[in-house]
Amino acid sequence: MKLIKFLLIVVCFGHFSALAENLISPANDNIIYTGRIDMSDKSAPSLSWPGSSIKANFSGSQLSIILDDELGKNFFNVIIDGNDVYPYVIEANKGQQTYWISDTLVDGPHSVEIYKRTEGEEGATTFKGLLLSENGKLLEKPKRPQRRIEIYGDSITSGMGNEGAYNGADHLLSEKNNYLAYGAITARALNAELHTISQSGIGIMISWFPFIMPQFYDQVSAVGDNDSKWDFSQWTPDVVVINLFQNDSWLVDREKRLKPMPNEEQRIAAYIDFVRTIRGKYPDAQIICALGSMDATREGSAWPGYIQSAVVKMQTTLADDKLSTLFFDFNDYGQHPRVIQHQRNAEKLTTFIQQKMNW
Repeated sequence: MKLIKFLLIVVCFGHFSALAENLISPANDNIIYTGRIDMSDKSAPSLSWPGSSIKANFSGSQLSIILDDELGKNFFNVIIDGNDVYPYVIEANKGQQTYWISDTLVDGPHSVEIYKRTEGEEGATTFKGLLLSENGKLLEKPKRPQRRIEIYGDSITSGMGNEGAYNGADHLLSEKNNYLAYGAITARALNAELHTISQSGIGIMISWFPFIMPQFYDQVSAVGDNDSKWDFSQWTPDVVVINLFQNDSWLVDREKRLKPMPNEEQRIAAYIDFVRTIRGKYPDAQIICALGSMDATREGSAWPGYIQSAVVKMQTTLADDKLSTLFFDFNDYGQHPRVIQHQRNAEKLTTFIQQKMNW
């Protein structure tokens, strides 16, 4: 497993205020935002989806970050000068806090990425700006990748438990790291911009909570089921990956939560309905219908077959030739995939997308 050094950033008001007074507004044009971020107030953008990120280039030896966290449960990677092997890690406290990153950077140009490791169930975080050296400033903004990928998924896609010990727990927020989930690894390998629309426990027909992905997929805010609406016209992916049905498999077959029990045709129809909803948003995207790598893809599972049948039906009856299937091998493991498994899944997905898209 890739070794990550966690440096928990302490809240520091007096220390940094004595060093720097140079506040950079979130509305500065040289800051770029990635993901479904609520920009209704450009001076206070709200991040809730896993993998949402903020990037900037700056000069100077000092950096602090101002965040206003809703619940005090979120974690962020802060990556300086591309060093993602040893990121600073912010464990956000509730409310507005200033997080000191460094006052010993080599004087000169630097880059920073602030990356949300956790997901909507941990709440939203408002970005309130950067504090730089007194003579520091933002430099020309980073370039955006031209390629675009969007993923719809559940806890696997979010990265739940991926940094946990192999025999450890799955629920620790400090060990949920979307940066090392298979989708994020794939996007970096392909130099693609990624939007991750995922929620632990969610399904297409049923979830571990009252809402399902067909009700959740179009929100700006990932904090529960809400009325916020994303404008799909402002960002169009080249590739969409749908990795859902893991929770459905548990809740339908094992837990018997759906009454009456849906038959095979109804399961296939539910999957088709969601894929057609996404196709309606992105008529030209390559859609990859994926599943895995938990036990929904174990040997003998019927769930990959439902997806295959759905895709064949859409290809033949709807003449949709931009659909394909990809299944990640069952990890033969009773918990969420760890980083090494995400890396293997990412290798498989990266190769598949390269072949499909000629990237």
